[in-house]
Amino acid sequence: MHTLLLLIAGAAFLSIVLEDVIHVNKAKTTLFFGTLAWLLIFLFPEAGMSQAGIREKLDENLLEIASLWLFLMAAMTFVAFLNHQGLIETLIYKVLPRRIGERKLMFMVAGFAFLFSSLSDNITATLVSIALVLSLRMEARKTLRFAVMVVFAVNSGGVALITGDVTTLMIFMAEKVAIQDLLFLSLPALFSVMLLATMLALPLKGEVEIIPTERRDDRVGKVIAVTFLLTIIGTIILNVIAGIPPVLTFLFGLSIMFLIGHLGYKDDERESLLDYIRVIEYDTLLFFLGILLLVGMLKEIGVLNSLVGIYELMPTTAANFVMGLLSSLVDNVPLTAAMLKADIAMSPSQWLSLTYSVGVGGSLLVIGSAAGIVAMSKVEAVTFGSFARYSLFLLIAFSVGFAGSYTVGNLLH
Repeated sequence: MHTLLLLIAGAAFLSIVLEDVIHVNKAKTTLFFGTLAWLLIFLFPEAGMSQAGIREKLDENLLEIASLWLFLMAAMTFVAFLNHQGLIETLIYKVLPRRIGERKLMFMVAGFAFLFSSLSDNITATLVSIALVLSLRMEARKTLRFAVMVVFAVNSGGVALITGDVTTLMIFMAEKVAIQDLLFLSLPALFSVMLLATMLALPLKGEVEIIPTERRDDRVGKVIAVTFLLTIIGTIILNVIAGIPPVLTFLFGLSIMFLIGHLGYKDDERESLLDYIRVIEYDTLLFFLGILLLVGMLKEIGVLNSLVGIYELMPTTAANFVMGLLSSLVDNVPLTAAMLKADIAMSPSQWLSLTYSVGVGGSLLVIGSAAGIVAMSKVEAVTFGSFARYSLFLLIAFSVGFAGSYTVGNLLH
């Protein structure tokens, strides 16, 4: 049965890779294989595993998925409204000059995505950064380069702060790294982002003309934009000081958005904020559902735990690097959980390099991180194949960042 389940996971992966060939939406195939895997687990349980035990495991996975779904729904609704109102474009017009070189723009987008993701979660940072890129209306191949940059920068920005990445928080809470070590980790992370921006910007020679469009003065929209910002800040603060799940704070912010819209647009039929939920790309949510069901299945049959055995086959630092490569195929949260559960003996510098590795390694493939999946759902030019064309650039930047994280760790200890 384990072999069959692994074959199902492999088939799901191939269906994503070959989406452009088979012309079947990846959301449909991953949902099919994800649910099929769990049906087989129920129909043919392992020895000693009761239906109640399997149901409990499924409920745990569904709870994690539901939290992600609801968080995504809230964040995407905010961004959908801001895009429709042109508020993101307006912000761009105020910050950027009328004309800007594409190379300079690449570095600005990289810096923005890096900084924003260190303050907010990766999904929100990707949604806002991709919205910024799409508003510039560049040709597809250039938009693809910027989207690749956003994915890597978002994952890199979140890795150095406990508020920016779940795996960083997990390793910190396990007392494997200190908060001051994580702050220094931002240095090699930022350097690797700028290195990738340099490689991606080299072929760019043109300029982007930013033409402001007329927007009606919408005070309610501006209030909602401020509400969105305060929701992000509140999510970080409340999670740190009270352990409140981000999904709860974001849903609270969304409810405030709806109430503001109801009062502000009471006599105006042009806006019904509930309508913005209907324009969310549910393909993205279904794709997440299928992927996380498959990852949950791999976790339950012990595949993720067996990956930890790699530390018995090679030096710890090399194994940490390989774990980063694996995180481009397997969700980094259960992978990190398996690492912490195994309680592998590592020095502080090695734990720091692992923090970077599992946090940024998912950038190597578009399906390896939430940022990549969001980008793939938002940008038509981003597919598994088109993203993979830049794998060498991404691997170089990742390798330099990994080496930098290990060096910083050694200097600190």
